[in-house]
Amino acid sequence: MSPTGKERGEPSQSDVIVIVTGGARGLGRAMTLALLRSGRRVVVADLPVSAAEVRELSGIAAQEHSQDRLLAVECNVTQWEQCQNVVNKAIDRFGAVHGLVNNAGVGMQDIGNVLVGKRKPFYEVDANAWRNSIDVNVNGPFLMAKAITPQLVRQGWGRIVNIETSSYTMMMDGFSPYGPSKAALESATVIWAKDLVGTGVTVNALAPGGPANTRMIPKSEVGDRLTLIQPEVMMAPIVWLMSVRSDGVSGRRIIAKEWDADRLQREVPDKIGTPAGW
Repeated sequence: MSPTGKERGEPSQSDVIVIVTGGARGLGRAMTLALLRSGRRVVVADLPVSAAEVRELSGIAAQEHSQDRLLAVECNVTQWEQCQNVVNKAIDRFGAVHGLVNNAGVGMQDIGNVLVGKRKPFYEVDANAWRNSIDVNVNGPFLMAKAITPQLVRQGWGRIVNIETSSYTMMMDGFSPYGPSKAALESATVIWAKDLVGTGVTVNALAPGGPANTRMIPKSEVGDRLTLIQPEVMMAPIVWLMSVRSDGVSGRRIIAKEWDADRLQREVPDKIGTPAGW
């Protein structure tokens, strides 16, 4: 007889504790609010530079009577000790931890043109800018996943969601180092999902589906921000992914702007989204 959900350690919806890196701004903020509003408890791991955004988020949580379910922890995801600290703080505060949203990242906005004008070829990109992008976008998700996964495996249930980009962005001309860093995270998503088969822990990729209305797209390049994908598209899919309803869904790539909640009632788990990878 196969174990029941409780025997595997599946939490109830109100007991799910999720870490969201870069959770104070942009896509991370939208996902944090969605998880709080669905009854989850959320640990926002962000840099000190986002202190004002963290205070704003805390204010919204207070207005919505969910402040007791929100914890903010300063974290640079490129630092192993700080990643461990976030996981430990989550367990200390809430007694457990069940999910990780690897959202913290750096884009192309500080390297050159993003959507408008000629972008730099790879050989003109500053070497330190390349290193920083790889460190934040690839090493950061690895370190956070390394810190949390032993706990998820021990309890027999958990979720890792890597926030990625569209496949065409990974191969767009002049999009180094962002494109290669997200391609590496796509590969990691596939490998980690395979490594965790049979543990009750799933790993999936979630992407908005195009340029999103975040600081990664400079205001000087796009005046009408309504032409961009709004961060709120991430809300419904992240809530579903961080629930028992997504049991059996792993190694998949999900595009937020194409999310269809009704379709979930008809599809078997291995038909949700598309296979991650190429």
